[in-house]
Amino acid sequence: MPAISSTAPGKIILFGEHAVVYDRPAIAVPINKVRARATIFANLQAESGEVLIQAPDINLEAYLNDLSDDHPLAIAIWSVVHELGAFRIPACTIQISSTIPIASGMGSGAAISIAIIRALSTYLGKRLSDEIVSELAYEVEKIHHGTPSGIDNTVITYNKPVFFQQESPIHLLNLNKPFTLVIADTGKRSPTSITVGNVRKQWLSNKRYYEEIFDEIGQITSSARTIIEKGEPALLGNLMSENHQLLQALDVSSPELDHLVQTANLAGAFGAKLSGGGDGGNMIALVDPQLAQSIAETLFEQGAASVLITQISTSSLAE
Repeated sequence: MPAISSTAPGKIILFGEHAVVYDRPAIAVPINKVRARATIFANLQAESGEVLIQAPDINLEAYLNDLSDDHPLAIAIWSVVHELGAFRIPACTIQISSTIPIASGMGSGAAISIAIIRALSTYLGKRLSDEIVSELAYEVEKIHHGTPSGIDNTVITYNKPVFFQQESPIHLLNLNKPFTLVIADTGKRSPTSITVGNVRKQWLSNKRYYEEIFDEIGQITSSARTIIEKGEPALLGNLMSENHQLLQALDVSSPELDHLVQTANLAGAFGAKLSGGGDGGNMIALVDPQLAQSIAETLFEQGAASVLITQISTSSLAE
């Protein structure tokens, strides 16, 4: 049997992080320049049910049955087995790799889960629908993030820009005009579960204050949706800056993020903000394509650990 492989993109949140956990909308887009991959090799010499997992990016090589029941990779694998009603997994090796930075707000965990779910379901003889793939990945997200919004598994599964709100139908955004983002990594890892948990503690102690901030973020996100669908993306810059200020008020930014946001704006960006959980991870800046390289170089000179330039457009979704 030939090897079976599946990949999934990274993602960034344009607007609405944290507020999305409290039933406000968010907008996220896939980033196909970074991807997770799961490849399955049949092992005809081993006994049925013997599944070796190799994930060198996290220094893991272990058999499935040796992983704890709450290990994210084990949950992703067993969720497929249970969904398909399989009795046992034919012996195989599952190799996992990713170019998506870990704990940086780019959906690394969800992308790995989705790549595994799709590759394994194909290996077991039945491809799952996008809806089921997203649902299974969401269950794994609970391990990564505690109280996930569901946006990561949604945008990565469908590989399309998404206007997302909990308990609402998925709305895939129509991009009438492409736009260019510069994504700068602070180099500081920050698990989303920690920042989400911290915001929840603060919200519980002062709900009125935080609900007002979430309302403002929700209004910005709705305005951004209108601008994107009208094909006027340059107007998103001011909204990004406003969103960042509100995230600062939630105390989820960091000196490193604020420095990169200021650097991008001074270098000529239309606007910039943190993306994801905050307290590290990535900053995104909306830029003129002709200035993208110079802004990226300036960010790198000013301390960014890595910088990525990407165009968000219909064609970019198949990079």
